[in-house]
Amino acid sequence: MANPVRTLLADLRAPLERDPASRGMLDVALSYPGVHAIGAYRIYHALHRMGIPLLPRFLSNVARFFTGIEIHPGATIGEGVFIDHGMGVVIGETAEVGDGCTIYQGVTLGGTSLSHGKRHPTLGKNVTVGVNASVLGAITLGDNAKVGGGSVVVRDVPANATVVGIPAHVVAQDGKPVRAVPDRPQVEMPDPNADAIDRLERRIAHLEARIGEMETGTEETWSWVI
Repeated sequence: MANPVRTLLADLRAPLERDPASRGMLDVALSYPGVHAIGAYRIYHALHRMGIPLLPRFLSNVARFFTGIEIHPGATIGEGVFIDHGMGVVIGETAEVGDGCTIYQGVTLGGTSLSHGKRHPTLGKNVTVGVNASVLGAITLGDNAKVGGGSVVVRDVPANATVVGIPAHVVAQDGKPVRAVPDRPQVEMPDPNADAIDRLERRIAHLEARIGEMETGTEETWSWVI
């Protein structure tokens, strides 16, 4: 069982280490809704584990009202998790968030199944999920994975990988770019702006050549007259 004091200190230190706007421990304790939401979660999650009915869900809704962050009492959240700003963050019942994760505003750790089993994602340690990203289903994001803002992740992500897009795909692994391999043939769509610019460039080149010919002809004519 985790030490409550150690967990509290880790939760308070997380914004100090990962947010350059933080101005000390007191500022974090008073001004960070992500810290408030996780602090409230620690209490009602404990009540949920004790089997107390209704009260944990009621307290989670009270915390959502004040912080704009919804964390189900059944979710599992490790130490030192930082929810930055946090408005609109939703963490589902069977979601698991590892130690040291960073979650930005608008993130959804949601489910895609109506079953009562595991239906929400599992985040390893030190995972970063960008603004407005959605991580859906009983999938796993490996340690140190990064999810780009606005991405929709529906498949497992390996450790130390960066994913972006809808659906999300790996663009970097272990800090090195990865060339994306499409799942299906890609259609090259015409770019009307590029075509128009190309035509203009050809027309300008043609006119410049004509002007050059005219200037040369004029010089020859004046030389003959003189």
